[in-house]
Amino acid sequence: MSDSCRICSQPGTHKMGAYLFCDVHYHRVQRKRSGVWQADVASIMLLIVFILLIIGLEQWLQPVFSPASLLAAGVIMAVVPAIIWLAFFYRRDRMEPEPKGLVLQMYLMGGLLAAAVGIPLVEELFGVSSWLSGSPVWAQLLGGLLIVGMTHEFLKYAAVRFSVYNSQEFDECSDGVVYMTAVGLGYATVLNINFVAASGGVALGSGAIRIVLTTLAHAAFAGVTGYFLGRQKFEERPLWWMPAGVLSAAALNSLFFFFRGMLSQGSLSDYGGMARPWIGLALAVVLTAVVTLFLSRAIHRDIQALLAAEEGSS
Repeated sequence: MSDSCRICSQPGTHKMGAYLFCDVHYHRVQRKRSGVWQADVASIMLLIVFILLIIGLEQWLQPVFSPASLLAAGVIMAVVPAIIWLAFFYRRDRMEPEPKGLVLQMYLMGGLLAAAVGIPLVEELFGVSSWLSGSPVWAQLLGGLLIVGMTHEFLKYAAVRFSVYNSQEFDECSDGVVYMTAVGLGYATVLNINFVAASGGVALGSGAIRIVLTTLAHAAFAGVTGYFLGRQKFEERPLWWMPAGVLSAAALNSLFFFFRGMLSQGSLSDYGGMARPWIGLALAVVLTAVVTLFLSRAIHRDIQALLAAEEGSS
């Protein structure tokens, strides 16, 4: 094992788990970072307000759009959720934020991978939109896992693992969640823009619901992978650890969008057509809240367990 700090090249003075850390990074790794989770909660609430505002304006003004202006409105709405999250994250984490440029790079990289690799693979090479929704349940779940889920989640993982993961800026366990969430937001933004463009524009109210639903879901899936990535950075984990993390995120991806599809077809609801999008949104909000709470507690618990184990061995 190297005698230098896991993060930088300085001599390691403290051991946590299998790795040594210098004084600065030893204390930084232990830092409980509430800004990330508060940003997530605040973003969820503001996104709901955003949807209500769009629906209210649509009902009140009853605007008439040309195809071009409707497409432009949809593209703008696709970007708004990411702007909201980034704004809240930097406000709550201003004491020691991640470099703004680096977080923005991760967001852009997520969008680039979705546009250049993810969408062409899923939609063009495998053509899932032409057969997946009409397949038997087992085929929808398996196809959603192996094709859609694994493609989306592996690309998000690769964006962080082969870039910022190896830098000194990745110096806290929660950084995995921060950078992966930024990638997930970028990925979701491009998916939403692609949906708007393929549809020739969207109705403002239902379009806003779908956009927010997709954004929350992909940010949550990316956060799960980020948790596994953070632990791998600061602990010695077995070979199966990261494959299990990406597979877990892909499974959540497959299950969530399977149930969303059933809701949109009315299979899980006896309500009218206007109610089902709200049920799907509620599902996304609950999923994001549960994942956020779990990751917050799990990261803190893992750090405390490592420190306790080190104290017991000294």
